[in-house]
Amino acid sequence: LQVLGFEVDTVNSVQFSNHTGYAHWKGQVLNSDELHELYEGLKLNKVNRYDYVLTGYTRDTSFLAMVVDIVQELKQQNPNLVYVCDPVMGDKWNGEGSMYVPKDLLPVYRDKVVPVADIITPNQFEAELLTGRKIYTEKDALEVMDMLHAMGPETVVITSSDLQAPLGNDYLIALGSHRKTKADGTRITQRIRVESPKVDAVFVGTGDLFAAMLLAWTHKHPNNLKVACEKTVSAMQHVLQRTIKCAKVQAGEGNKPNSAHLELRMVQSKKDIENPEIIVKATVL
Repeated sequence: LQVLGFEVDTVNSVQFSNHTGYAHWKGQVLNSDELHELYEGLKLNKVNRYDYVLTGYTRDTSFLAMVVDIVQELKQQNPNLVYVCDPVMGDKWNGEGSMYVPKDLLPVYRDKVVPVADIITPNQFEAELLTGRKIYTEKDALEVMDMLHAMGPETVVITSSDLQAPLGNDYLIALGSHRKTKADGTRITQRIRVESPKVDAVFVGTGDLFAAMLLAWTHKHPNNLKVACEKTVSAMQHVLQRTIKCAKVQAGEGNKPNSAHLELRMVQSKKDIENPEIIVKATVL
């Protein structure tokens, strides 16, 4: 976000030695009191006028509930504030979904967070958790996105899914839906599908990168979800291709790259993040 020209005040939801894709991690999980204290500091300096709030990984229900209170207060300060929420809860491995945060976060996301969010970026498993509905076909996915719109957010992007891609098995599908209510009360919905080449490795942090870039590109293209998603997914591809290439070199011939080798090459991809060459096109549905 900073590379793309945003001034960011960062508040950690956890302070860990490393991401949880490694075998071991140490550190602290912040709770609501600690978040409140940090927010109070910002407020005392009268810098709590924000255009965006972006939230991602958290492990504490009280922290998450406090986020909702803060977002509501910030929206009173600035009614145009856009809250981008990546509801990080879990994912699918070999077709089986599982949560990697405490299960009691789900009702807080579903009942409190999503209703105040403007843009949400769940993966397929998280979209299913939030709506209580399984996705087997693209039609199911579109209906699930409608259910999510009905909960509050104007923009819903399912960042990854295990749906069959029209381009074939080597492609991963993301789906986006942007619902706008015009002045006369009529609704227009723009829906898109993005198919990007699969990269054969498990990366950690791709969802965070996706959410941050989607925030930036929807800011620059507010009424064009197609272009915003093309830039986001193209930049992701550049970062992932560079990461896997470097990881294979580091791991050495014939060895499988480990978590340390597969750390996203963010710094090396600065130019691709700033000005991604569009290598992935979106289809308007």
